[in-house]
This record gives sequence, structure tokens and C-alpha cells, in this order.
Amino acid sequence: MAKAPVKLVKSIRSYRQIHKTLGLFIVLFLIISSITGLILGWKKNIDVLQPPTQSGETLNISEWHPVHRLAEVSLQAVDSLGLNASNFDRIEYRPTKGIAKVIFDTGSWEVQVDAKTLEVYSVAKRNSDWIEQIHDGSIISELFKVISMNVLGIGLLVLSISGIWLWYGPRKIRKLKS
Repeated sequence: MAKAPVKLVKSIRSYRQIHKTLGLFIVLFLIISSITGLILGWKKNIDVLQPPTQSGETLNISEWHPVHRLAEVSLQAVDSLGLNASNFDRIEYRPTKGIAKVIFDTGSWEVQVDAKTLEVYSVAKRNSDWIEQIHDGSIISELFKVISMNVLGIGLLVLSISGIWLWYGPRKIRKLKS
């Protein structure tokens, strides 16, 4: 029976230490990112996470009102919430639904407006927005988001490579011994 090369055994031991240390360092971030990622995967299917998209009167874009009118109507709809034009995050047109979603950056509020009639169909919270901020780290800051996502990405890559080596290395040693 042949003896496994010392270099190979030392390599596996050092990879095991890297794998264990890195895993312990990023495990909390991985758990949070995994749980919030699973929740976000269901956001279109669970009304509590994101209000269902309504359907407007017409899909003919030439009959739709301009952006400033949609913005005015949505501001009237959220007046009691204390939101104003400085709280606009974005306006999402849904051409296949005939509506526009006016999304506010404060409080994760959304107003769905018929693009033709300007009827307000829905004023609701978008819980998926703050869950997404937890998921990507932007709930703390944009700098934290960039750093944490890079640490997670690089960490997962290193864990994957070291995990493959920790699985394959002992098999190679057994093969060399036999």
C-alpha cells in the first residue's frame, strides 16, 4: 500500500481550515441572504409581500396620460400618509396591464393608477422592498451593500472551491494508497 503524498495531505488540512474559518465568518450573512432570498422568490405570489398588479382599462399606450398626471393623482392618493413629490422613487409602467405603479422611497408605499382613466386602484405597502434591502445589505448603507455582497460572492466562491477539494482530495488520497 502506497503512502499518500505529504503535500496533498497538508493541502487538504489547509483547505479545511480556510473552509471552516470563512464559513464561520460569513454564516450569518448567508443565513439572512438565503431566508430573504427565499421570501423574495415568492413576492409575486403572496399579496402581503407585494400588492397584486391590477389591470387597467386599455393597453393602448397612445391613450395613456403623461407621467406628470399619474404623479399628481398618486400624490393625492397618499396625501394622508404625509408623502410628497420628494418621496418618489420611480414610476413603473405595466404595458401588458394598462397601469402605472408609482413607488415611494419612504415607507415602501405603492400606488397603482389606471394609465387611461387615472383611477387609483390600489394604495398599499410593498413589504418586499424592505426585505430586499435586508437581503442586499442596503438597509444599512450603500457602502455596506457593496462590501457585503462582494464578501458573500467571493466567500461563496472560495467555499465552493474548497468544498470541492475537501470532497475530492480524500478520494484522491485513498486512490493513491490503494
